[in-house]
Amino acid sequence: MDDAQHTASEPQDTPVTRSPQEVADDVVARVLARAGTALHAGGTMHTAYDGDQLELEERTSLRRVAGLGTELEDVTEVEYRQLRLEKVVLIGVWGSGTAQDAEVSLRELAALAETAGSQVLDALLQRRRTPDPGTYLGSGKAAELAGVVAAVGADTVVVDGDLAPSQRRALEDIVRVKVIDRTALILDIFAQHAKSREGKAQVELAQLEYLLPRLRGWGESMSRQAGGQVGGAGAGMGSRGPGETKIELDRRRIRNRMAKLRREIAAMEPARATKRANRRRNAIPSVAIAGYTNAGKSSLLNRLTNAGVLVENALFATLDPTVRRAQTSDGRIYTLADTVGFVRALPHQLVEAFRSTLEEVADADLLLHVVDASHPDPEGQIAAVRHVFADIPGAMDVPEVIVLNKADLATPETIARLRSREVHSIVVSARTGEGVEELLELIADQLPRPGVEVAVVLPYSRGDLVSRVHEHGDIASEEHLEDGTALRARVDAGLAAELVAAAVRSA
Repeated sequence: MDDAQHTASEPQDTPVTRSPQEVADDVVARVLARAGTALHAGGTMHTAYDGDQLELEERTSLRRVAGLGTELEDVTEVEYRQLRLEKVVLIGVWGSGTAQDAEVSLRELAALAETAGSQVLDALLQRRRTPDPGTYLGSGKAAELAGVVAAVGADTVVVDGDLAPSQRRALEDIVRVKVIDRTALILDIFAQHAKSREGKAQVELAQLEYLLPRLRGWGESMSRQAGGQVGGAGAGMGSRGPGETKIELDRRRIRNRMAKLRREIAAMEPARATKRANRRRNAIPSVAIAGYTNAGKSSLLNRLTNAGVLVENALFATLDPTVRRAQTSDGRIYTLADTVGFVRALPHQLVEAFRSTLEEVADADLLLHVVDASHPDPEGQIAAVRHVFADIPGAMDVPEVIVLNKADLATPETIARLRSREVHSIVVSARTGEGVEELLELIADQLPRPGVEVAVVLPYSRGDLVSRVHEHGDIASEEHLEDGTALRARVDAGLAAELVAAAVRSA
């Protein structure tokens, strides 16, 4: 019965009570009506600071396209490097919170699915206190899902939550198509976007950790060794008994591969640690840019440094960290590091696998926490990012500045609300440049300053030391004398020792 029928049969002053399922259906309708959740209608918006974006062209060449079957009579039917577009149905369980919370979560799942290269055809949202332990949705809703899948011609079901292995198997047996959960979807996006050797190894390790408890066996037919007399007289000792099943063999191979990947990642860590040590030894302050996925971190890095890194209006466009050199208005050098974006309930496998990369945040002198101020739930994004920070040793101790990005798209009421809650915040727009100069001034003010005051006369042959003082110190005065350059400055302890030693030797 619709609202018009309600009002026709009830008094005008009687409020219409809507069932939880009607509310859930309205949420689904709004999510599906606003298609293209991962991309705006105009596509990704770039600025002159983003450079040529050659990596974006390479990624676009791998976009999935509609209308391609899995079995083709003529390979010329497929355009080079194009993949079949998966057709998916989304399902979610709304257990607590408001209808808006459920809508934000389901919309984010749709954006994740589209980023992974899928077309969202339909969705189901069920209002229940807790997921069903057997089929996640319950038998009745699972049967309804099977009908929806068959009606729209979907080949994949994506669940807005984490499925136990038994729940996934039970759902697949009912809907007769592939079922994946939110974690598997995020891992798939990471696998598509990882570029560096370390990033690929980290993603593979996370995928194997997720896969290990979800291997599915098929009984005695998978035995790798004959049992009893079946092995024959010549089989000898060790061939009797149930033997090692294929699933056990697969698990052993996965564990061996995981051990190898951990060794490879550990072997790559010293190179990253050496770079960080060099920056610390040279007293180069570091600023880390972190935040929720698609908040505009890479766009902000490009605006601040002309780095030209990939900018795409999609979730998890950046996986491999980018470090760029920058300079304050008074001439001090510092580094800006763009890190992987976070998301609600980020799979713990990814947090563990990317721990070495996330240490860029913990080692920083200043953290720019970028927030999409135009998002329906920016407070939820801030909480999700800080939850991940809590799992990184030392990250919560780094001074944090909330950068409210996309100010050109956000409402003034949202900006005011966020600024009242986050005292240490600044409003910017990486696309228009609004607030960027103020942000640069804030970075210069917040960066640590050298702590040792020196007054030396350096011989003209040590111009390298004078240059380093200009780069990494605060110069109070500089005078060119007959026997050298007289400097009064504040520098770090290591450089101060070198300056004093050079001045002493020249005396």
